[in-house]
Amino acid sequence: MSCQNPHQRFSVKIGGPKALYRHAFAGLLFAAAVAAQPAAAAGVCFKGINLSGAEYGDRDGVEGKNFIYPSEKTVAYFAGKGMNIVRLPFSWDRLQPTLNSPLSAAEVDRLKAAVQGLRDHGMTVLLDPHAFGYYDKARLGTPDVPAFAFADLWIRLAAEFANEPDVLFGLMNEPYDIPASEWLGMANDAIAGIRSVGARNLVLVPGTRWSGAHSWRVESPGGSNAEIMRGVKDPIDNYAYEFHQYLDADSSGTAAGCVAAEAANAALVDVTAWLRETGKKGFLGEFGGSQDAACLAGLKAMTRTLDDNADAWLGFSYWAAGDWWSPEEINNVQPTAKGERKQLSALPLTPGKQPDAKACSTLPPA
Repeated sequence: MSCQNPHQRFSVKIGGPKALYRHAFAGLLFAAAVAAQPAAAAGVCFKGINLSGAEYGDRDGVEGKNFIYPSEKTVAYFAGKGMNIVRLPFSWDRLQPTLNSPLSAAEVDRLKAAVQGLRDHGMTVLLDPHAFGYYDKARLGTPDVPAFAFADLWIRLAAEFANEPDVLFGLMNEPYDIPASEWLGMANDAIAGIRSVGARNLVLVPGTRWSGAHSWRVESPGGSNAEIMRGVKDPIDNYAYEFHQYLDADSSGTAAGCVAAEAANAALVDVTAWLRETGKKGFLGEFGGSQDAACLAGLKAMTRTLDDNADAWLGFSYWAAGDWWSPEEINNVQPTAKGERKQLSALPLTPGKQPDAKACSTLPPA
């Protein structure tokens, strides 16, 4: 979701419908092997939501006017629905107003208060710099935003939340126009920075091209995510891969219909096979759909695929909800005056009972 406009996603994603269906077909070839794997009875460890709002506005925005962190009421609502993780988008520009400089004390305090509020309701928190590989409208890896600035961000941020087992580090939301070979180096440097301050937290590593499951194997200049991202290096080997996947024709999450629901699920089957090849786990950081019947069926199928292959998946966070989300936003599951949104019924949740997050180890021994 674009941090510039909370009610729109980028309308085009690399690969498009043709690539989506081509890789959906390829994914189906792996279906038999994936289905043959033993399913974990309890399903995935993490089932949750993106609570959008803190990524809104620019670096000089005013809380409550230009951006907002999740309210206690909203957090309690989703915890009560049986969710146990919140992917928490925030603004890199506002957290670190000047590159390679100290973080904003005021924004760190807001972020920590939000994390504590989520903890109070039994939530694990996935920190999400929601920046698409950009800072102040300049792409990461350019002279205006050199690659080492990204590692600097994570050195400073990791020090604030080091070794808190219920805080996970999502490196970056949807870097989309950085070659995979270039992005890998940035990701590895950020991980090295995190470990340099003694933080052992679980790190979630996205690919480039919006982290799409459907485009994971697509060959592009700089290589495919499937090939290049095998090169992730972590001194303590405590990382997983983050994927995003929507159900509309171009996998942007902007259309009300879900004509590619089956292909989206096939893409998850495909990357499940890839995760097993690499011996790593995945997390579905964004997925969503409207209240259309095809979308609801697709959401059920996708989350069932994750639960049935919990040896390869940590969990999911649905996109999205938030205190300022409009009822007209198609993927919105924030409760409205008319009551609960239908999409919640399509997710494998048990109201009043949160999954056991401790079933997945997120903090290895020192």
